[in-house]
Amino acid sequence: MNDAVPGSNAYAEAGVDIHAADRAIELMKGSIERARRPEMIGGLGGFAGLFDASALTKYTRPLLATSTDGVGTKVAIAQAMDVHDTIGYDLVGMVVDDLVVCGAEPLFMTDYIATGKVVPERIAAIVKGIADACVEAGCALVGGETAEHPGLLGPDEYDVAGATTGVVEADRLLGPGRVRPGDVVVAMAASGLHSNGYSLVRHVLLEKAGWALDRNVPELGGPLGEELLTPTRIYAKACLALADATATHAMSHVTGGGLAANLERVMPLELTATLDRTTWTPQPIFDLVRRVGDVSQPDLEMTLNCGVGMVALMPAADVDAAVALLDGFGIRAWAAGEVSSSDTDGGRVRLTGQHPGW
Repeated sequence: MNDAVPGSNAYAEAGVDIHAADRAIELMKGSIERARRPEMIGGLGGFAGLFDASALTKYTRPLLATSTDGVGTKVAIAQAMDVHDTIGYDLVGMVVDDLVVCGAEPLFMTDYIATGKVVPERIAAIVKGIADACVEAGCALVGGETAEHPGLLGPDEYDVAGATTGVVEADRLLGPGRVRPGDVVVAMAASGLHSNGYSLVRHVLLEKAGWALDRNVPELGGPLGEELLTPTRIYAKACLALADATATHAMSHVTGGGLAANLERVMPLELTATLDRTTWTPQPIFDLVRRVGDVSQPDLEMTLNCGVGMVALMPAADVDAAVALLDGFGIRAWAAGEVSSSDTDGGRVRLTGQHPGW
């Protein structure tokens, strides 16, 4: 991880502290070392991360996949609460789970942290979360960058972004071309809000309603801030196991745009997916945003995941095995809908019914 910033005393006077950056690197070394794979070459301090590509020789026709993302305004919650060791899970979840929907195994990841002032302990906490999440996802953290931007960001402000690369055998590539009429949509429960829609959530609960992050909310079973910082669930290993064990045809990571819009991204134009809302109850935070902000259900569903973080489309014969497999990974899953032929609204996703209690 190449985090050193060239400088001098004059540079320090301008607001860039290279000694703090060096201290941050020392603090994060142990975390980064845990997030290795055997194919990773070298260690901390190089100009580029190295990964042994000979690992790809076992593939007949390897396709490389890549994904890049950030975590949006959820960082504002972490900064306000001075809790920084979970935002890395959000970052890793956003990139590796975008990658895995095509069937690709995430191989390695890099991160980028921009901050107004390098506070070594804070940077180390962020990187620890990223490294721990990489271990959970099965990918290596091969490098990164921490940039100090005084005058552009406040001393306690930061933003994070990351990119990951993976590989999938060409004939095992998942996507719309495999989806068939009669496929069942298997929904996988989200851990909470994940990392999308925080501008809406912050506007409704913090600005409009004026709630404090330490407010105890009975519906949530604790402080509001703790709920808002619930880390994004990482589905990568479970989804790869699912693709191996079943005839899964496609998957969709439910991020910005909500369930219907993201599922439409893997729907063939001649087919329609119909999902039944009565098959699940979203976590209380979603209903709270809906009620407190008087947010219409269409607006809510176009912004938040509403309790579903990932879906898989597969033949009905594989559903029971899929649900059992996902349960073994600690992920609650259920049959939420079905794919059918359509002459009028092909490529679309319809949500019917109503969530229990809504």
